Amino acid sequence: MDGSLPPLMVSSGFFPAGGLLESLIHISNEVTSIEKFPSVQVKNISTMISRIRLLSSLFEEIQETSGTLPPSSVLCLTELFSVIRRVKFLIESCKEGSSLWNLVQTEFVSNQFYVVVKEMGRALDILPLSLLNLTMDTREQVELLHKQAKRVELFLDRREIQRRDELLQLMSNRADKNIKNKGSSDYGKVKEILGTIGLRSPLDYEEEISKLEAEAEKQAGTGGLIVVSNIKNLISLVSLSKTVIFSEEKNQKIREDQNLPTAHLTNRYDQPSSSQSLILNIPDEYRCPISLDLMRDPVIVASGHTYDRSSIAQWINSGHHTCPKSGQRLIHMALIPNYVLKSLIHQWCQENNIPVVESALSSSDLGRSSSKRKLCANAVDHISASKAAADAVKMTAEFLVGKLATGSPDIQRQAAYEIRLLAKTGMDNRRIIAEAGAIPFLVTLMNSHDPRIQENAVTALLNLSIYDNNKTLIMSAGAIDSIIDVLQSGKTMEARENAAAAIFSLSIVDDYKIFIGARPRAIPGLVRLLGEGTTAGKRDAAIALFNLAVYNVNKVSVVLAGAVPLLIDLLLDDKAGITDDALGVLALLLGCSEGLEELRKSRILVPLLIDLLRFGSSKGKENSITLLVGLCKDGGEDVARKLLMNPRSIPSLQSLAADGSLKARRKADALLRILNRCCSQSRNPVG
Repeated sequence: MDGSLPPLMVSSGFFPAGGLLESLIHISNEVTSIEKFPSVQVKNISTMISRIRLLSSLFEEIQETSGTLPPSSVLCLTELFSVIRRVKFLIESCKEGSSLWNLVQTEFVSNQFYVVVKEMGRALDILPLSLLNLTMDTREQVELLHKQAKRVELFLDRREIQRRDELLQLMSNRADKNIKNKGSSDYGKVKEILGTIGLRSPLDYEEEISKLEAEAEKQAGTGGLIVVSNIKNLISLVSLSKTVIFSEEKNQKIREDQNLPTAHLTNRYDQPSSSQSLILNIPDEYRCPISLDLMRDPVIVASGHTYDRSSIAQWINSGHHTCPKSGQRLIHMALIPNYVLKSLIHQWCQENNIPVVESALSSSDLGRSSSKRKLCANAVDHISASKAAADAVKMTAEFLVGKLATGSPDIQRQAAYEIRLLAKTGMDNRRIIAEAGAIPFLVTLMNSHDPRIQENAVTALLNLSIYDNNKTLIMSAGAIDSIIDVLQSGKTMEARENAAAAIFSLSIVDDYKIFIGARPRAIPGLVRLLGEGTTAGKRDAAIALFNLAVYNVNKVSVVLAGAVPLLIDLLLDDKAGITDDALGVLALLLGCSEGLEELRKSRILVPLLIDLLRFGSSKGKENSITLLVGLCKDGGEDVARKLLMNPRSIPSLQSLAADGSLKARRKADALLRILNRCCSQSRNPVG
C-alpha cells in the first residue's frame, strides 16, 4: 500500500539533501495521485491534496537547482516529510477504514486534518525562501500556502454533521423500547444515509461490517468499552439494515414477478407447518456465539463481543476470564447491556410472532409451538433452581465460616481451602461468602504459622476481591498489612505471589493505589518478588507495580526500591515472558526525575529498546518508542547520540513510523525530529 519509499539515512549530521528531496517527491506524488476519494471528509482531503501538490512543485524546483541547501531548509524539509507522511496515512485510514465510523467521528477526523495543516505551517516557519534559488511564481505560492496554513480554521462539513446527527437520532429511537412499528420509515432513512457514504449493495454492507469489526477489535481491551459498545451498535444497525432493506427488495421483486399479494409473503411465518423451520431464519447477528440460540438479553463484555447474558455469565462463573470468541483476556467482568441490539431483537420477535420472554430459549423450543403456560413454568423453575443454588451456597458459606472461627488448625486449613475454591467459581458466590462474614476470619488466618492455612487464606481473599464490593470490605477489615506481610515473608512462594495478585486486584480502586503505595513495605515487597518469583509471580508483581505507579507519588518509591535494574533484566529474560509488562512499568517511571535518571544510567537499555522496536509486540513497540522519546528529551543528548551511532535505530524508527500503530507512528515521528535537531546542533554548535 505504501510503496517503496527511498530510505532516509543519517550521515554527517544530516539527512542527505538528495535522498530527502527524492523521498519528498515520491511521497508527494503518492498523495496527489489518489483518485478515488472516500465518501467522508471529501473537502478536507481534496484541499489537503491541493496543498501537497503545491509543495511537490517546490520540492522538484529545489531538486533541479542541485545547489547546497542551508541547514534550516534541510530541517524544514525533514519536518515536511513527516507531515506529508501523516497526511498519507490519514487519507488512507479514511479510504480503508469504516466510512460509518468516520462519519460518527467526523469532528475528531476533521480535527486531525486541522492539526496536520497547523504542523505544515510551523514547518514552513523555518523555510529560508530568500536563500533558495526559486522562481517568483513558486516563491509566491509557497508564501501564500504558509499564510493560509497559519490562519486556517477547523472545517466541519455541515452535510456530514447533519447525516451523523440523523443517524444517531434514528439509533436512539430504535433503542427506545416504547417505539413500535416504525421499521419501514426508519430503514428507509437509514438506507438513504448509508447510501450517501457509499453503501448501496449487499456487498458494500458486508465490507462495512468487516471494517467496523476490525475497528472494534482495535479498540477492544484499551479501556474504551463505551467506544467498543458504540461500534458494536453500529454493526448491529448495519447488519439488520442489510437484512431488512435487501430482503424487502427481494420480496418486492418476487411480488412483481409472480403477482403475489403482500400478505402471502409477510404471513408465511405464521404457518407452523412451513417447510422451512423458523430457527433457520434467525439472523446470525441475533444468535449468541456460545449457545447459537436467539439472544434475549444481549450484553457486551470487555473484549467488545456480545453474548446472551445467561450464557456468558455461566462461562465467567465457571472460572473463565477470557472472551470465548476471541480468546482475549477480559480486563474486567462487567456485562454492559446492549440496548440497541436488544431493541432490534425485540422488534424482530414481534414481526415474526415469536414470544418475547427474558429467559433464553433453545433452538428446539423455537422450532416447536410451546404454550405460554409451559414457558412461564420453565421460567419459574429456572428462578427456583437459581434460588435453591444460592441458598445452598449461603448454607455452605455459613458452615465454613463457623469452622474458621472455632475449628482446630486442621479444620481451619480445610475450611479455608473450601472457601478458596468456592470463591473461585462466580460473583454470586463471592458476594454470599462475604455476607457470611468470612473476610475478618481470613485476615486473621493470614498470620497463621501453618503454611497451608496462610496460603489458603490469602488466596481466598484474592478470589473474593474480584467482586468489587468486597474490595471495600477487605480494606475495611485491615487486611492490607497482613497481605503485605505475606508478600514480604510468606511461608510459600505461592502465598507470596497470590498476595501480590491481591494487591493488584485491590489497587484497581484509585483511592487504594495511594493507600497501598504509602505502606512502607508494599512496593519493596513487590520489587523483591520481581527478582525471586516464578514467571507467574513476576508478572503479578509487575502488574501490581504498574497499577501503583500510575500515581506520581508512588513512582519515586518504585525507583528507590530498585525496580529499574530488575525490570531491565526481565527484558533480557525470554523465559520470563513478561517483556510487555516490564516495559509498561518502565514507561510509567519516566514520569519522575528519579526514574529518568536511573533509566539513563543503564548501558544496555537503549540497544534493547532498538531491538524491541523491530521484534517486539505491538504494545511492546509502543512502550519502547515511548521510553526512547522520554530518554532523548530534556537533556538526553547522550542517548540521542547512542541512537544515531546504532546502525539499526533509524531503519527501525522509519519502519515503525510507516507501519506501526497510530500511537507508535506519532512517537516515531517525534523521535526522528529530535534526532534531526540533534544532528543540526552537532553540525552547527552554538558559540
